[in-house]
This record gives sequence, C-alpha cells and structure tokens, in this order.
Amino acid sequence: MRAHRIDRPADLDVVRESYDRVADNYAHMALTTGVGDIRRHPWLKASIDAFADTVGDLGPVLDVGCGPGMVTAYLAERGLDVSGVDLSPRMIENARRLHPQCRFSVSSVTDLDLEEASLGGVLGWWSLFTLPRDVLPQVLALFAGALKPGGHFITGTHVGDEDKVRTEAYGGVPVRWTTHKWRPEQLVDLIEQAGLRPVAELRLPAAEHTGPSVVIMAERPA
Repeated sequence: MRAHRIDRPADLDVVRESYDRVADNYAHMALTTGVGDIRRHPWLKASIDAFADTVGDLGPVLDVGCGPGMVTAYLAERGLDVSGVDLSPRMIENARRLHPQCRFSVSSVTDLDLEEASLGGVLGWWSLFTLPRDVLPQVLALFAGALKPGGHFITGTHVGDEDKVRTEAYGGVPVRWTTHKWRPEQLVDLIEQAGLRPVAELRLPAAEHTGPSVVIMAERPA
C-alpha cells in the first residue's frame, strides 16, 4: 500500500462535474463517430495491442480514467484480467451499460489505494492530462509501486508547451478543466523519476480535430 496520500487537486470536484455533464454525449459520440475508439486509429490500436501482448500473463491490469470503458472492454476481449476506474460516476454508468461483462468502479486516481507490486499493467490513456503538474509525479510514483517487476505502464496524452483551459467539449457541453500539455521529453523524464524504464515512444502529429500527441510505454525494472 502507498506510504502517503496524494495531494488532492484543487479543481477535482469541478473536473468530476464537467465529465459527468459530457459523459452521455461522449459515449454517444464514441458509438456513432468513433471518438476514442482505438479500432479506428491503427497506430493507437497497435500501441494497445503491444501493451496487451506484454502484460497479458503478468496479472491484473487497471485502466485509470477509463471513461465509458472502450479500452477496458477491448483488453478484456484480448483475454486480460482488466478493470476500469474513473472519476466520473456518469462515465462509469455508461461503461457498465455498454460493457456489462467488465468490472468498473468510481474513484479519483488521487484516492486509489493500490497494493505494492499487485498489478501487471496500468493504463493512463488520455486520462491524466487534467492532473496538476505537481500531482502527476505523485500519481506516476503510485503506479510504479503498484506494478509488479516486469509490469508495464502505458499513457497517451496531448503534446504542447502551453496548458489549455477547456470551457466546452463533446458537442458544446459546458465544462471546466485544464488540459496540461507536456513535451514528450518532459513526460519521459517524469516517468523515469518515478522509477520506471521507458521502453517505447510513439509521437503522432496533429490531426483534423486533435493536436499532436504522444504514447509512452514504460516498465518497472525486474
């Protein structure tokens, strides 16, 4: 179990309420437009497939910030022992409705109480960018401690030099959260400081509706 509590983000309740408001629209858009569906994005699917191949025999996998559960369900279809957790109760309601075969729970990543060396894999798939810059290193340290030796962490996030305050999202729904953007080398440095060894990095250029992004996979050394 972790030795100390992680700092609670000052805007946590506002972020939770925002994601509750967009949850239904996001789930609908995922089904109708493919937003967030890795099956429609070959490089993202390849990253998740590589992660699944690597951690499949190592033990339980936790999808942190799972939203409506699309990646959780995909990994379950691949045969992984996976569960999802999300800050937003409404996101979890949608996840349970869309993927009743999977396990989901409601929690902030800053409240997770993970046993030392208990997980084969952890995902932070476009779900950690709302964490303040002083909180993300604490969360990465939590993940590093929760992974078994040889276990892997994968994250995808937005790349940039400036943070962006979002005031609407997913069909014009009013929201309030800050997207904290990272340079890939900054994020790699944080992951290394947490005690993980980066093993792969995929940089993606800006697309029609999204800015540049990066996927990083890292291992807890054996």
